[in-house]
Amino acid sequence: MAVRRRTRRPAAGLEVTAFINLIVVLVPFLLSTTVFTRMAVLELSLPARSAGVEQLKVDDLQLEVVIRGDRLDVADRIGGLIESIPAADGRHDLKRLSALMGELKQRFPDKSRATLLAEPQTPYEQVVQVMDAVRARLDANGAQLVRTELFPDIAIGDAPQPKRS
Repeated sequence: MAVRRRTRRPAAGLEVTAFINLIVVLVPFLLSTTVFTRMAVLELSLPARSAGVEQLKVDDLQLEVVIRGDRLDVADRIGGLIESIPAADGRHDLKRLSALMGELKQRFPDKSRATLLAEPQTPYEQVVQVMDAVRARLDANGAQLVRTELFPDIAIGDAPQPKRS
């Protein structure tokens, strides 16, 4: 009887050359096509709920800017409407808003809070543009532009329904 002997074969080696070549080509390609984005984050807060009867101060300003489809209403929560800025050709007058914010900042230099109230159908771009006009403005100082801070602490909320007359 013939006995068959098993011969030991050497273990087969793992061929990774093709995989390494793929990685060498793929990594630079992925790095070159990556889009790096820059995000700017603004800290916003919700408007505080009024406790009903607040301590009324004569020189206290609680600034509210209400974005309506046809106008911007700038008001003091305690004192009422300061100015209503009508929109022209479907665009809000941000230059007039910025000028009014500058006037209010001169009268109340220690105030930095403002509440921005927008109607639900207000486009995001309009909210950002109004927010930028309330936060700061650029003033010409000789040959250079100087950024003047107005009301940087902004709270955002929903606009109240307009009163029907």
